[in-house]
Amino acid sequence: MRPPKRNALIMGAAGRDFHNFNTVFRNRAEVRIVAFTAAQIPDIEKRRYPPSLSGPLYPDGIPIYPETALGSLVQEFGVTDVYFSYSDVSSRYLLEKAALVMKEGANFILLGPSETMLKSSLPVISVCAVRTGCGKSQTTRKIARILKNAGFKTAVVRHPMPYGDLDRQRVQVFRTLTDLTRHRCTIEEMEEYEPHLKNGTEVYAGVDYGEVLQEVEKSARIIVWDGGNNDLPFYEPDLEIVVVDPHRAGHEVLYYPGAVNFVRADVIVVNKLDTADPEMAEAVRKNIRLYNPSAVIVNAFSPISVDRSEDIRGKRVLVVEDGPTLTHGEMEYGAGVVAARTYGAAELVDPRDGAVGTIAETFRRYPGIGPLLPAMGYGPKQIKDLERTIAATPCDLVVVATPVDLKKVVKIDKPVVKVGYELQETGHPTLEEILNEWLERMLR
Repeated sequence: MRPPKRNALIMGAAGRDFHNFNTVFRNRAEVRIVAFTAAQIPDIEKRRYPPSLSGPLYPDGIPIYPETALGSLVQEFGVTDVYFSYSDVSSRYLLEKAALVMKEGANFILLGPSETMLKSSLPVISVCAVRTGCGKSQTTRKIARILKNAGFKTAVVRHPMPYGDLDRQRVQVFRTLTDLTRHRCTIEEMEEYEPHLKNGTEVYAGVDYGEVLQEVEKSARIIVWDGGNNDLPFYEPDLEIVVVDPHRAGHEVLYYPGAVNFVRADVIVVNKLDTADPEMAEAVRKNIRLYNPSAVIVNAFSPISVDRSEDIRGKRVLVVEDGPTLTHGEMEYGAGVVAARTYGAAELVDPRDGAVGTIAETFRRYPGIGPLLPAMGYGPKQIKDLERTIAATPCDLVVVATPVDLKKVVKIDKPVVKVGYELQETGHPTLEEILNEWLERMLR
């Protein structure tokens, strides 16, 4: 006699949850996924994972509910197993969610790499982090440039951000900046994709990463997995590079699944040493020696560059920073604040009094954000609220420290200076030295 089907639910945030379903459950008849829940990202619930992606076992697709309904969903659907499938959460947060699920009588389950990583026919380098905002993006850009300069056709596969129409976003290929418009990208997507495209690197993303892999294998020689939100790679890496941030020393072992990245890493990049407290940097190195002593350590800076830095001096400035770094990344400031202080701003103007709609809600939800504006833009409404908040904030100058050219996305009625940042190693080994040795070993 066949055992009865187990009813299961996947807790997610429009990324890892869909990947876990696709790789583990889509064709698994003995488990019935009754629902997804959605957290972290605004306005991604009340959708449905479509039949075209859910497969023949789910002809009506799968509903997506807000995570706040989790307890009632477990009871309503008779859920036996709840699979936690999103990232950048503290160990305390994870335990709280486990307690909530187990209170209702269900199992609380984390899926491991062996079941969820897809194997590529190409060499794969993964670049991940222990927290959002460690400097993974500039590390990925540098690695892609090194490989390109070495003569290898390299493609970046980005951790998913499917916040819109899931059918349309099934497989996305970005070769030029016009593709950002064609795919109706959010600010968060543009921040990650635009710098790669400007460097001449193709970017792939989507919902079904098995199909994404088939597409990228047609044109690339090496894949760089650009991991977001400190998640684990979706593809089995041949070289795992993980970035840590000494401004948040200790987080490398206290957040999920960043701590898993930390102990798995072949190479650990200790970033932001130019602005970090030396004692905090040493605390990170101590944890590397304790938890992953075989990892190769790369020491690095993320120096800022500012166009027209002289315009900052003596001005009342509104600083606009990368949104996710400040929200669930829990940083109080970023490169824009560093630039404003370095170049003599008279005042950092707090935008809270002028914040409207979803931006005001972001400040209420994350009260630890400093006197700056997080560039939240997960959809048209939030982008419009960002624009209105900038317009309502009295200042002499706007200092923009987002990777995307924000002026192309929102109307800014004030003078703007742009802040950039790239990775710069200090000492040896450098990433280029590590990659040259790896290439010789992998491709000989």
